[in-house]
Amino acid sequence: MSERMPRLLLVEDDERLAPIMIDYLRDSYDVTHRADGDSALRTALDEEFDVMVVDRRLPGLDGVSVVQGVRRARIGTPVLMLTALGAVPDRVEGLDAGANDYLVKPFDFDELLARLRALRRDYTGAGNALPIGTWDFYPEDRIVESPYLGPVALTPKESELLRLLAENPSRTFSRGQILSAVFSPSDLPGTVDTYVHYLRRKTEESVVLTVRGKGYRLGSL
Repeated sequence: MSERMPRLLLVEDDERLAPIMIDYLRDSYDVTHRADGDSALRTALDEEFDVMVVDRRLPGLDGVSVVQGVRRARIGTPVLMLTALGAVPDRVEGLDAGANDYLVKPFDFDELLARLRALRRDYTGAGNALPIGTWDFYPEDRIVESPYLGPVALTPKESELLRLLAENPSRTFSRGQILSAVFSPSDLPGTVDTYVHYLRRKTEESVVLTVRGKGYRLGSL
């Protein structure tokens, strides 16, 4: 018997965005869609879901009220809130209402899926983490998770590079060794520098240490 797909409640009223999201998410989730806050809250209270994606601005009840209603009913399903409102007070209001994560529109669909994987992992304990200081790196999910920033999605090559360093925390790798292990040996050494820059920009400068004259090694976060 095949394993059931996790159930996802998508609450999105945008007539152009909702079908695109449903089509993208259905490869990984059994998606139930609602386009207004009132029906969304009724559905969330009546049915069981593994994760919810809730737009902040909705007809009827807004997204914040939907999440508050879910939490008042003592439903602990993880909630990702979507919004075009990226100001800090708006994010704080959504998180204080009971949302577990916040994603600002327009967003990258790969990041959306990565954040959903991270939310479900937080509640199910799935995944094997490699520690990097106070951060946790989940190579299978291509996520590095900050204790204060939340999950950060990595590209496949960024994840491969970080995995190489995280699995060998005491070893310094030359650019040539990294090219051979992660990229193509025919690539220029500058490719390694570029991806180290990408990792530092997405996380913190200290994630990868430069060892002068030798190469790179894992840092700390």
